Amino acid sequence: MQKEYKTVKSIAGPLVLVEGVKGIKYEELVEITTAAGETRLGKVLEANKDMALVQMFESTRGIGTEGSKAKFLGKTLKIGVSEDMLGRVFDGGGKPIDGGPEIIPEAQLDINGSPLNPYSRDYPNDFIQTGISTIDCLNTLVRGQKLPVFSGAGLPHSRVAAQIARQAKVKSGDSGDFAVVFAAMGITFEEAEYFVNEFKKTGAIERAVLFMNTADNPVVERIATPRLALTAAEYLAYEKGMHVLVILTDLTNYCEALREVSAARKEVPGRRGYPGYLYTDLATIYERAGRIKGKKGSITQIPILTMPEDDITHPIPDLTGYITEGQIVLSRELHRKGIYPCVDVLPSLSRLKDKGIGEGKTRADHAGVMNQLYAAYARGKEVKELAVILGEAALGDTDKKFLKFADEFELKFIQQGEFEDRDIEEDTLKIGWNLLSILPKSELKRVKDEFIDKYLPKAKAE
Repeated sequence: MQKEYKTVKSIAGPLVLVEGVKGIKYEELVEITTAAGETRLGKVLEANKDMALVQMFESTRGIGTEGSKAKFLGKTLKIGVSEDMLGRVFDGGGKPIDGGPEIIPEAQLDINGSPLNPYSRDYPNDFIQTGISTIDCLNTLVRGQKLPVFSGAGLPHSRVAAQIARQAKVKSGDSGDFAVVFAAMGITFEEAEYFVNEFKKTGAIERAVLFMNTADNPVVERIATPRLALTAAEYLAYEKGMHVLVILTDLTNYCEALREVSAARKEVPGRRGYPGYLYTDLATIYERAGRIKGKKGSITQIPILTMPEDDITHPIPDLTGYITEGQIVLSRELHRKGIYPCVDVLPSLSRLKDKGIGEGKTRADHAGVMNQLYAAYARGKEVKELAVILGEAALGDTDKKFLKFADEFELKFIQQGEFEDRDIEEDTLKIGWNLLSILPKSELKRVKDEFIDKYLPKAKAE
C-alpha cells in the first residue's frame, strides 16, 4: 500500500522537499495533493537517507508545508505508445491537444529509454534526401546520424526545420516507411501554430508525431519533452521498422530549463552558469539516435539550437559539437542578403557524409562535385576579401571567375525556395555542374576527367 506523507518541509521554485520518507527511488513519480485538494505530478530528483527532493511537472503554487500530502507511486514516468500516434499533436507532457481521442497504447515505455549495448549499434550509411542542396550535396545527412543545426536569434531555423520535416525521405531501394517525430521546446504560440499549420497544410502531418511545449508551460515539462519524443521514435523505429527523423527545436530552451532547475537546487554552476553535467545530459538525448543490428528501422536526429549572441564557442553549441557528427551553421550575413536557406557552407560539416554518397546511394560523381564546389567557394570568398583591399581591377582573369563563381553559388546553389524540393541527381548535382562550368577546366582538380566529360555542360566548358 502506498503511503502518503504530510511532511513537506520546503518549496523552492519547481522543487519540493519531503522528509521522513522510506524506500524512495530516483526518478520515481510523486503525486502531491494541495490543501485545496488539487493533485499535481512530480518526480524524485534526489533521494538521500529519509529526504526526497521532488521536481514538479506543474506549478508549485498552492503547495504549502501545511496541509499538503505527497504520495510516492513506485513507478517512473512512462508514455503510452502506438502507431496511432502518427498524425497527432501532443503537448510537452504527452497529452493530445489536437481535439482527437486519447491514444490506446500498445505499450507503456519509460521515457528515459532502454540501455543500448554499443556493440549492437550498426554503422550509419544510407543517404537521406532533405531536398535542400547545401545539406544533400555538401553536408549529407545519413540514416542513423545526429546532425545539429546551429542558428541564431531571428534566423529562419523554424522554416528550415519545417522544410526538412516536409521533404525528408530515404532514397535507397529498401527505404521502408518514413516518419517524422517533431519536438518543440519553449517556443511561442505563434511558432507552435506555424509548425502545426505547416504540417497540416502540406499533408506531412500524416506521417508525423508532434510534441509542442510552449514558453508558458512548466520548465520541468521542457526537460521531459525531448525524451517523450525520442521514446515515441524508438517505438516506431525498432518495433514498427520505420525510418524516423527526429527534429528537436530549440535545444537552447531545454538547456536554459536545466540551468533554472540547477539554480533552484543550489548546485555549483559550471560554464556560464549551466550545470556541470550539461554534457552528460545532452548525451542522454543525442545518443538515442542510430541503427541497431538486426532491426530494420533507424533514428536520425536533427537538433536545432540558437547560439546566444551567435557565439559558436558558447557551452551549448560547443558541447553539442563534441557529441554529434557535424553541424549545419546558419549565416546572419547570408540572411541579410535575403538568401534562404542561409546555410554557411564553410564552417558546416557532416562527418559521416562520405558513408552516404557515391555509386548506389546518390551518384558516382557526388564526392568530386562536393569537394570541388567547397574548394571553389572557399577560394571565391578569399578573392572577394582581396578585392575589397586591392580593388577588382587588380584581380587576374582566373580570380575574377572564382569571384563570379562565389556570387553565383550563393544565388543559385545555396538559395532556393522554401517549398522547392530538389532531387539530388536531377537538380542539386546538375546545378553544381552548371556552376563549375564558370571556372576554367584546368581548375577542376578535384573531379575525375571521366565525370567532367560526362556531366560538365559542353557549351560552357573551356
